[in-house]
Amino acid sequence: MPPTLGSLLRTPRLRLRLLAGSDLLRREVEWVAVSELTDPTPYLAGGELVLTTGVRWADNPPDLRSYVRRLAQKNVAGLGFGVEVNFDRTPEELREAAEEFGLALIEVARETPFISIGKEVSRLLAQEEYEGLSRAFAAQRDLTRAALDGSAAVVDRLARELDARVLLLEPDGVVRHASPASAVDLAPDLVGELPRLRGAGPKIGASLVSGGARISLQPLATGRRVRGFLAVATREGFGSDDRTLVNAAVSLLSLELERPALARGPGLGPGVLSALLAGALDPRHPGAEELMAGLPAEPVLVAAARGPVPDGPPDGVLVTTVAETGGALALSSAAGSGHLAEALGELFDGPVGLSEPVGYADLAVARSQAERALAAAEEEGRALLRSDELPGGLFGLLDSPAGLRLAEDLLAPIDRQRNAAELLASLRAYLAASGRWDAAAERLGVHRHTLRYRMRRIRELLPGDLDDPDHRTELWAALRLREGRS
Repeated sequence: MPPTLGSLLRTPRLRLRLLAGSDLLRREVEWVAVSELTDPTPYLAGGELVLTTGVRWADNPPDLRSYVRRLAQKNVAGLGFGVEVNFDRTPEELREAAEEFGLALIEVARETPFISIGKEVSRLLAQEEYEGLSRAFAAQRDLTRAALDGSAAVVDRLARELDARVLLLEPDGVVRHASPASAVDLAPDLVGELPRLRGAGPKIGASLVSGGARISLQPLATGRRVRGFLAVATREGFGSDDRTLVNAAVSLLSLELERPALARGPGLGPGVLSALLAGALDPRHPGAEELMAGLPAEPVLVAAARGPVPDGPPDGVLVTTVAETGGALALSSAAGSGHLAEALGELFDGPVGLSEPVGYADLAVARSQAERALAAAEEEGRALLRSDELPGGLFGLLDSPAGLRLAEDLLAPIDRQRNAAELLASLRAYLAASGRWDAAAERLGVHRHTLRYRMRRIRELLPGDLDDPDHRTELWAALRLREGRS
């Protein structure tokens, strides 16, 4: 589950103490925001654990009641106050305001760097994402196995995984299979939506509410022909893992409905390609010889683009839509990749990201490469960007909105200083020289005593310990990321 205030308070090494909000321990912490502003709310999105030491309060104390009220209205997860920095203990007025406005107030011990709290939240978020992906992959694997027994087995499995009511409908709305059997009662409420969806084409789904249930209605299509519909009804709506599972089911059911068409002649429908790129099919399976015969020769390239799937792709290029984003993915042999890049540029109206050449065993990796290259192409305003042009190694993985946000948060205390440029340059030189004063000072062109003064100021500003190799590594990564974006 996502990190909560309670899970942070139960982490002994953080030495956190709850001062107000004992009934709010289940509040989820979406991020940690360190701010010494008297009003940080314009820079918050809600859900953050806000950390402060009140460094600006000693000379110009704010109205703490108004300060807490604004945080509560912003719906932050809670407020953490660092003691023994500017205040020996948390101001009583702050605790009273937190009780009044229903805001959780946590006291942070002097020995606990704010960065340690942020790292723990990041660790828990990463753990939650990993567990969610593991569950999703396991569910998709079970769904794929169910497909061996036909479309009804896929519907039954999907209903069990989501604890939902699921209907497989013919194009005219006749129920082909319902799971559980009571799900058939949903059919009359869906009939009115089907003509509109049939007219909208195979890429448009619908969401509606009926009898207290949230229903997702998705077309099952081969090419431009809608061969049926999948309806999934839940009480709580869908999370991201649920949507991934529904999309996998749509691909598998589309493939199941497409089998007669494949048996009549060569070709590969979009349902098959979607299932391949979603990892729902293994073309290397001993029983997939016929499938491999319809695929481009290895090594292959995957291309990603925004917008609808275009008409008339070049020979040898297979194209399908991405239900989650409304974009498109293309698959082609890597032979003659220069010609392919030119063809893709003409095929899509907008930026294109291209993977490295891979075998079918690494098709999921190639899709990830293509989508990352597409994001970079959009940001840089390029028509086509190859994956091998992106930064490699660990810094390449960190170069993302989430990574940049972490870097900005880590360096924020220095950024707020009037001589921030000097301090950042000194920190970089010091880290680059592995803490050797003479080498760092020479690189900066300053006296080593000047550098020592600046580094002493940096140590005062940053919550972490510069002698801690983990903290030094994080600072170096943050500086490198910032340089790459400038």
